[in-house]
Amino acid sequence: MGTESRYKMSLESLEKLKAELDDLETNKTKEVAEQIKEARSFGDLSENSEYDEAKTEQGKIYSRIAELKDLIENAVIDSTTAMAGTIGHGSHIRARDLEDSSEVEFFIVGSQEANPLIGKISTDSPLGRCLMGHKAGDRVDVRDYPPKDEELPSDSPEVKAKKKASRESLPILSSFDIISIEN
Repeated sequence: MGTESRYKMSLESLEKLKAELDDLETNKTKEVAEQIKEARSFGDLSENSEYDEAKTEQGKIYSRIAELKDLIENAVIDSTTAMAGTIGHGSHIRARDLEDSSEVEFFIVGSQEANPLIGKISTDSPLGRCLMGHKAGDRVDVRDYPPKDEELPSDSPEVKAKKKASRESLPILSSFDIISIEN
């Protein structure tokens, strides 16, 4: 039927998802049911904005519950720890941007935990894949990812041009030195 997705995440993230699911199922659904009951008591539902809002909120809650159940059921706990001193899932990285000498921090996390705005980089993202296995002191050039000798999935000139353009237009961090790694 459909394709099943697996979601890499830490045990801590899985526990947070379970807590959110529990809260939605035990508290939020009851609160919304009460709002719907109260809105129904106002009479005519065809022009009842409180009822419409409560039903919309109920739909959002049920959608989130379904999403959380899927994430939890298909979670893969990434218990592999990187070798000491190498970048892997769960690593906290400090790096220096070679263009402006600014220092940046990253956390390497699973795709469901990723939030680049706060430095949480997915193991599945181009930057995350590029960082994996590097050590403190390494110079990393994201523009070289994927490695030039890596076989590309398509020989078409259009695909090659798009890949080259995307490597050349990577934002902010294109080259940097790894300062430290904590696993």
